[in-house]
Amino acid sequence: MGIPSTMRDAWIDNRRRNAIIIASPLEEKRVRDARHCTQEGVRAGARAAVVAAAVSAVPTLVAVRVVPWAKANLNYTAQALIISAASIAAYFITADKTILECARRNAEHNLKEVEKRAPANGSH
Repeated sequence: MGIPSTMRDAWIDNRRRNAIIIASPLEEKRVRDARHCTQEGVRAGARAAVVAAAVSAVPTLVAVRVVPWAKANLNYTAQALIISAASIAAYFITADKTILECARRNAEHNLKEVEKRAPANGSH
């Protein structure tokens, strides 16, 4: 269900044209940091998915040729599902971990910057 894409796009365009609020440099930095974390997560997830595909494909294909049960029961679709399930899981787990790690680093960095700006006597 949801909102049709044309209506959604028109609403977003109208909202941008009538925007009164201007983002602060701090908000823009947060958006840049979030994009950077997302891109880093995608790259790490893609690497992990490629490795998982190779690592899961070899034993799956060998088992289909050697193990009698696998030879009788695992058709091409089943083999593809085994390999792709491992790849998909590796992608999402790694991307999630990487994004969270990057966000944690950014939060720690921002906290250190705030502490630097705080008065030296400890009163806020």
